[in-house]
Amino acid sequence: MKLLIKLIRNLLGSIIAVIDLITRGPKKTRTPEAQKKITHEIQGLSLYQFFACPFCIKTRRVMHKLNLPIIRRNASKSPYREQLLAEGGKIQTPCLRIEDGGKVEWLYESSEIIKYLEKRFS
Repeated sequence: MKLLIKLIRNLLGSIIAVIDLITRGPKKTRTPEAQKKITHEIQGLSLYQFFACPFCIKTRRVMHKLNLPIIRRNASKSPYREQLLAEGGKIQTPCLRIEDGGKVEWLYESSEIIKYLEKRFS
């Protein structure tokens, strides 16, 4: 039964991911200088995510819209799964790892990650 539920969840998540790719709108356009500045600012950010997770898809959609090429880490594979648990405290996605000035913060919940990204990069 557990295997069947996992299979259905992954199938539905994959369908949602494909629909997301097809229906995505355009990226935010910036001058080359402004985009270069953004690219520098996001160096300390990485998104721990599962491909088929609806909340991760929602977060990636906003990253696309804001034109934020943040590094994505697949939390279903080593070493990222272990790192998420050891440093973040739990295996929950999406999770944004924010490294700034030697300090690391782990931000969970798609709505909180989206608020953070929109406030910082809109």
